[in-house]
Amino acid sequence: MNKKQYEEKRNSLMNEAQALINEGKTEEAQAKMDEVKKLDEAWDAIAQAQANFNAMNREPQAANPFGNVASGVMNFGAVDEPEDMYDSKEYRIAFMNYVVNGKPIPEKFTNAAGPTKTSDIGAVISPTVINRIIEKIEATGMILPLVTRTAFAAGAVIPTSSVKPVATWVAEGGTSEKQKKTTGQIDIKGYKLRCAISMTLEATVMSLQIFETVFVKNVSEAMVKAIEEAIMNGDGSGKPKGVLKETAPDGQNVALAKTKTIDYKTLCDMEAALPLAYENGAVWNMTKKTFMECMAMTDSNGQPIARVNYGINGKPERTLLGRRVVLNDYMTSSNATLSEPTVVAFLFDWTDYMFNTNYAMTVKSYEDNDTEDQVTKAVMICDGKVIDKNSFVTLTKANA
Repeated sequence: MNKKQYEEKRNSLMNEAQALINEGKTEEAQAKMDEVKKLDEAWDAIAQAQANFNAMNREPQAANPFGNVASGVMNFGAVDEPEDMYDSKEYRIAFMNYVVNGKPIPEKFTNAAGPTKTSDIGAVISPTVINRIIEKIEATGMILPLVTRTAFAAGAVIPTSSVKPVATWVAEGGTSEKQKKTTGQIDIKGYKLRCAISMTLEATVMSLQIFETVFVKNVSEAMVKAIEEAIMNGDGSGKPKGVLKETAPDGQNVALAKTKTIDYKTLCDMEAALPLAYENGAVWNMTKKTFMECMAMTDSNGQPIARVNYGINGKPERTLLGRRVVLNDYMTSSNATLSEPTVVAFLFDWTDYMFNTNYAMTVKSYEDNDTEDQVTKAVMICDGKVIDKNSFVTLTKANA
């Protein structure tokens, strides 16, 4: 059987399976899909045998790091790098079969010499899919694209500065005092973030392209929500520590009485509390309901202090007192009933928050006995915390 015969037979079986599904004949459709699995396994064996034969039949040639010397072309360092096996189409198809059908990853993709094997931890997500997940996460999130992202190893201790450097004038021939900078450190933890994805019977007839699109969408949306929730409200125990778990520096909290609503003076007080050195990158953070309260406000000249502009792509760009507004669903609105004093809006420069992860993910697949769906758990290691809170100005509403 050659490749053309294999593809023709496979396409024919898939078309028959799809027709049976459309007619509601799921048992017969499953039988056809079982035939597809057997055909795939047979073709995999043929392809592997052919690859082994080609490798043995090829005469070994030493790589020449200097290029073609005879032609006078010296190509220093241009040695071809081996292809990442986890980015090959063969592995991506094997990964799809693992997620959708629970079919074990072939042994050649396991690390037999290492302390663990792929079969022990599940499967590694291919770089192609990881890159698409990262792009989707950064495009979907409201807060995540603004933070400082790092990729330090878990357990690392990172020094950080708590003040900004200051330049001073000195007399001719004089010397300036050595700049003193108070430094601290950040301990990087390795917290596990996990999301579960369920693939139904209909997903078993997916093509590789459709599978990867659905997988990227499901994982990225779940991860973004969990990460941004932790960046905002995480308690630092088993998850990143959120901004709202920090206490604003002295003089940078504005109190709002229980019976009072946000007004123009309240917002001006918050702007006044923001240190001048930190105002360039700081943005407003609040819920959409809180922002809509501000939409009706005007300054002393009757001009609205909140605006919504629409860019070329139609995406709304909100500003308040000329400063960007970032909306989120992870805070309490100013008109909510409160049981304790609560931050309902704040100013913060998100580059002063560090989110640490290399986005490397592994998955583990198992079958749900109740629904008979194939469930996949995607796991990512990450941490996050505020590295400088001098741009943090809060509006705290009282509950009594």
